[in-house]
Amino acid sequence: MSVSRRSFALALALQPGVGGKTVSRVLARNDLLGIAPEEFLGLSSEALREEYRIPKAVAERLASKGRAVLEESWEMEQRLNRHGVAWVCLADVHYPRQIESFDPDPPGALFLYGNTQLLSVRTFAVMASRGGGPGVLDRIELLTQEGVLASEVAVSGHDRPEYQRAAVVPLRWGAPRILVLDRGLFPALGEDLEQEPFAGARLWRYRFDPQTDLVVSPVKPTAGLVGVSNQVRDRLIAALAGRIDFAHIAAGGNMERIARAALQAGKPVRLPGDDPTLAPLRQLGAETIP
Repeated sequence: MSVSRRSFALALALQPGVGGKTVSRVLARNDLLGIAPEEFLGLSSEALREEYRIPKAVAERLASKGRAVLEESWEMEQRLNRHGVAWVCLADVHYPRQIESFDPDPPGALFLYGNTQLLSVRTFAVMASRGGGPGVLDRIELLTQEGVLASEVAVSGHDRPEYQRAAVVPLRWGAPRILVLDRGLFPALGEDLEQEPFAGARLWRYRFDPQTDLVVSPVKPTAGLVGVSNQVRDRLIAALAGRIDFAHIAAGGNMERIARAALQAGKPVRLPGDDPTLAPLRQLGAETIP
């Protein structure tokens, strides 16, 4: 049975260490040379490294697994279809372009569960460095409420107090959310994809509602928290947000880097007005939160 280009892209994206650029490079070269997926997976690790510039560890794994890569991917694809999970790879025309334009190395594949129409509406995010204290959490809640009441859709994570405080606000108002995960869909939402991903949200809604909300994961659907997936999550939240409000930024930290990247990408960025160390970001165009 022949393998579709899209299924092959998923098989590649599910491999550890394979990012979006690698997937696109392999697909483009295979199209140019007329190489089928089965033929590609029969190449030696040396050929994969020389012809496709694939890192050594990844090339050795692909060469040793061969067609098993496709078989594993096929099983996963069937499971995703049964649960109504959509997925896009970087080479797919439906891949959210706001991610590709923001992130220099976007995820090779995204797994989407729920209301995908939220990817085309007005969005915002309230982000903060860790350890800002109760005052920062209160500020996150107020800023998120402000956006929700302005009919914007909040983009948030789920497994840090800062993100959790933002993620429960839309539930109180019956508003939609986009939740970006740093792990797979099944570890976060359960085997049936029905549970809210953190305990605080279950006080408002016991079951996740895919008709209202959207969950986005750049991680293999069955995988737990791995490697630098929390940093990928933060970049995805920033990429999917049309505007970013920062409730707290630790100097030199990840949130400062995200703020700079957002400003360079032309996104509206707002900062708390009580921190003089953020002057360089204001010089780049960031506004002050009233």
